[in-house]
This record gives sequence, C-alpha cells and structure tokens, in this order.
Amino acid sequence: MAPKKPLCFPSLLLLLLTLLLPQADSRSFVVDREHDRFLLDGAPFRYVSGSLHYFRVPRVLWADRLFKMQMSGLNAVQLYVPWNYHEPEPGVYNFNGSRDLIAFLKEASIANLLVILRPGPYICAEWEMGGLPAWLLRKPNIHLRTSDPDFLAAVDSWFKVLLPKIYPWLYHNGGNIISIQVENEYGSYRSCDFAYMKHLAGLFRALLGDEILLFTTDGPQGLRCGSLKGLYTTVDFGPADNMTKIFALQREYEPHGPLVNSEYYTGWLDYWGQNHSTRSIIAVTKGLEKMLKLGASVNMYMFHGGTNFGYWNGADEKGHFLPITTSYDYDAPISEAGDVTFKLFALRNVISQFQEIPLGPLPPPSPKMMLGPLTLHLDGYLLDFLHLLCPQGPIHSILPMTFEAVKQDRGFMLYRTYLTHTVFEPTQFWVPNNGIHDRAYVMVDGVFQGVLERNTKHRLFLTGKMGAKLDILLENMGRLSFGSNYSDFKGLLQAPILGQTILTQWLMFPLKVDKLVKWSFPLQLLKNSHPQTPSGPIFYSTTFPILDSVRDTFLFLPGWTKGQVWINGFNLGRYWTKRGPQQTLYVPKPLLFPRGVLNKITLLELENVPPQPQIQFLDSPILNSTLHRTYIYSLSADTRSDSEPMELSGH
Repeated sequence: MAPKKPLCFPSLLLLLLTLLLPQADSRSFVVDREHDRFLLDGAPFRYVSGSLHYFRVPRVLWADRLFKMQMSGLNAVQLYVPWNYHEPEPGVYNFNGSRDLIAFLKEASIANLLVILRPGPYICAEWEMGGLPAWLLRKPNIHLRTSDPDFLAAVDSWFKVLLPKIYPWLYHNGGNIISIQVENEYGSYRSCDFAYMKHLAGLFRALLGDEILLFTTDGPQGLRCGSLKGLYTTVDFGPADNMTKIFALQREYEPHGPLVNSEYYTGWLDYWGQNHSTRSIIAVTKGLEKMLKLGASVNMYMFHGGTNFGYWNGADEKGHFLPITTSYDYDAPISEAGDVTFKLFALRNVISQFQEIPLGPLPPPSPKMMLGPLTLHLDGYLLDFLHLLCPQGPIHSILPMTFEAVKQDRGFMLYRTYLTHTVFEPTQFWVPNNGIHDRAYVMVDGVFQGVLERNTKHRLFLTGKMGAKLDILLENMGRLSFGSNYSDFKGLLQAPILGQTILTQWLMFPLKVDKLVKWSFPLQLLKNSHPQTPSGPIFYSTTFPILDSVRDTFLFLPGWTKGQVWINGFNLGRYWTKRGPQQTLYVPKPLLFPRGVLNKITLLELENVPPQPQIQFLDSPILNSTLHRTYIYSLSADTRSDSEPMELSGH
C-alpha cells in the first residue's frame, strides 16, 4: 500500500476552520431531553409562535400580516396545508397565486419567522372537509383517516408531490421549517388506527429524512390514540383549561423534553346562529405568561384568522349540523381586516418579559371606507339561467344522486322531477333519514315554496297539478371538519316523499355559479313574469365607482336573508343576515377597482329579497348580531328545540 502523502498547508487550514466552526454549514433544530428544551443550532431555544393560514388571506396581504406578527415578538408562524386547496381533482395540482405555498415560506423568511408546518393530510382548521378533497368520496365506501388502501393510495400520491416541494425549506437544508406535524388531533377521531399513523410517519421519514423534527398534537383526551413513538407528543388547550393537568398528561408521553402547547386559543370560531365568540384579554395573557414561566414553547391559535372566502368553510356536528361562518376573525390578536388589537398589545407586553421584541411601532389600523347605500337590480331567477349554469345539460337517474356522485364538490346543485299526479290539498313533502345535506330551496313550477334544512326543518306542504315541475336547489354548506367526521355526502341522500309517493325520475343539474357570475353577466332577460316581491333563488347586481381612494371595507346587507356574494367576480363568501351572528363581509382593498373603473357586486339571494334591495359598505365590521335564540323555536313544530350549550370543537 502506498504511503499517505502529508497534508499541505491549505488542507490543514481548511481542517482547522472546520473544527473551529462546526456550525458554519450545519443547522439543526432538535429536542434536548436532558434539559427539557429545544436546541436551535445547539443553543437553547423556545418558540413563541402564532397561527396564520395563507389560504384565508389574499396573497398581496401575506407580507403585511407576517410583518405584524414579527413585530409582536413572535419568532415563528404555524400554518396548515389544505390538501383540497391544492389538488382539486386527482392528479391535478395548483400551487399558483394564493395557493403558492413556497411564496408564503419566502415571505415568512423575509419576516424573519421560523415555520411550523402542519400538512395533514387532515387539518381540521374549520376548513371544508378538514382539508381532505371531496373527490375522495367518489368512492363511497372509503374510510377516511385510516389504513384503508384507497385512502392511503391518495395520501401517498399527494405527499409525493407536496413533501419534495418543501424539502429544500427544511431548517437543516437552509430553510425556515423547524418542525412538521403528522396528521392533526388524530386522538379525537373514532378510528384509533395505529397502522395508519405508522404509515404516515414512515412516509414523512422516507420523503423528508431523519433530521426534521416530527410531532403530533392532541387535546388531553386524545393523547392515547393521537401519539406515536418516534413523533414528539405535544398538546393543545386554551386559557380556561387546567394547564397543570394537561402538561402533566404530556409528561406521561414525553417524560423529558420541552413542554409544548401547539394550539393556545386566543379566541374561538363562530357558527351560524350562535353568538360571536370572544376570549378575554386578561385570561389569554395570564395563560401565556404562566406557560412562558414554565419554559414552554407556545403557538397561539389563531394570531390572525382571516376569511373563509367562497365555499371553503367547514362544519361541526354537535347534536345537529353547525356550519361555520364566512368570517374567521376568531377574536384573534390581528383582526380579520389585518388590524392590530388591544389583545395583540397585551400579548406583546407579556412576550417582552421573556425575550427581546423588535424595536419600533406597530402599524396603525388600515383606513376603511364607507359607501352607499346602493340599490341592486334584478338580473333574474336562478332557474332563468339554468342553460348557462349547466351548459352540458342534466344527468338523469331514477333516484337522486349526491354531489360526489356527479363530481360537484362544492356550491349548488338543482334536482328536478315532475309530479305524476295532481295534489289538491297541502300534502307533506319530506326526505327520510335527515337526507337533506344541507339546505333545500323548494319550488313548484318556479314558485318558491320554502326551505328544508338538515337537522332542523324536515317538511313542507305542497300542492300541484300532474306534470308540475318540482325543483329543489341543494346548497352544500360545508363538509364536516372536526373529530369523528364521517364521510359527509352532500345533496339529496334519499328520494323525497310527497304524501305516500316516493318521487323518482330525477334530473340533476350541477351548477357552475361562479363561472356564470364571472364571465356571463350582464345578461338581458325578459322580466315581465317576475312578481313584485321576489322570493326564491334569484340574482341581483349593480355597478358602482369609487370616487375617493380605495380602502378596505365591510359589506352590509340589511334585510337580505341568505345567499352568496361576489365582488368583481371574486366569491366573497356566504351571507346569512337573518340568522347571524355575522352581518358584514370583509372586502379587502385589493378586490376593488380604483377610481374611474366600475366595480360589480352580484348577489345570489336564496330566500327573500328585502322591500328595498340595497346594500352598504361600512368602515367597521358587525360580527355579533344574531337571531339564534328565536330561529331555533320558530322554524316549525318539528324543529330541534333543545338549548343545551354546544360542546366546543378542536382544530
């Protein structure tokens, strides 16, 4: 064997520098079990983080929200990745515009924020179907969030696209992602399928390597089924919970390592028909201070809530179906409109007692504008536009088909059949087994008859001649997003019954409402058959200029009942003025055209139009005006009337 050549001077110098500067090219984020803490690049580290969802904030506003978080003293941002937002159809992926996850990671890096990533596959987040794609339900026997081969195949395919995208952004690779959560509060799910959790952990390791810290998050009742050896166990709880008891439960699964609250609740979500949720500043700040004194790492959920634009809200089922409002303000430290609140200043003061916070003032609230009232004009009934809403024509079936069966993921579908005999007297019309998912707007020969609603209003009384056209517009109010959320199919789940007759021979019209609003209006329709007091699904719109500077604003719809609203073709979300609590919809400034250009607002009102069909833009939101104490008892004799408090969901 040839003798080794002596090292030359440059080689010796390089070796010496390598020994003296071991972390120059080595970044790490690890658990220090000996001292119950995290280490960042070998130094003790504790994160004080806040949740922000890029999918609830227009892209042009990401930098503003992240900057305010960083100025609040946070050193990390926690975010979910909603699978259904990025894979609208199997094998079709969208990471553009407000779906550009990598662009968001870059913005977080510019704001000097580390990232705690929660890619699911299930995320809850009060998001449609908890982030799972509705197309999974096209296989009606699939078992979600289990080791069902059909589910795992779809999950594997998705993560083989997503995880390689984020791999360069892992902290040890030079990026800002310090940890990644596997699944989400799995212990709150009914299955307790450890094979599924082991499969996910193996998949994450195979695609991301062994260096990244993987963890789980569960409430105190979910740790047994939600934790897994090899994944760091964390907990979640709010200011009202027993902190000592819950951290003691974490210690049963992680005897050594940092205490971590992955979701410390600064506020709470809102359901249609219940009061706007708030959490007191004193309670939230005291809880944070106590955790920081214990040396815990904390993520505040939410730090900025944002908005459930379009049809993206989720739902809970606690005794009955509870869809979540369009606003996701959450009573968070940064408001839905991106303004800093008194709660933020109080939390910032607490954080400053434990770590340095950036110097300089926080930005003041953005200026808001008022406009109106504006009078809207009738465009036509939804049925007038059926040929444009469903240009491919209807699907025929003896029995009604679900949204999933006809590949209509969200929004609306019209069901049509014809009466086979004359019904002279008012006759009960209903759908067995609570088969309305979620709201049905019923019309006979184009005349609005009323509403059927999941869990609450089960029957109408109809008359009609033989051959009369029976139309039922079904609205998907958002799929279940939390806990034991079984497959939440939408539409008519069973055939309706009129008297003693099971109605068959259905035509299904999957409606492309957003496409019509964006591309086909304005349309000229004959309006000679419209009654003076319109009711039932109907379109209204108007145009308006903004003569002064364009600013954020809040759309107020006094007297309107329920529906969907678009601004310049953008689906702003659902309104439900009659039920509340939310009365205004946040309109971000970037959605509006500047002076000299006409803006267009379009409403699809589903029930009743006010005598004065007007709307206004306000300079402050109305989030807590609700009629839920009366509507529960007034819908019908068969309406659910128990008034016990609802059990709160997790995330």
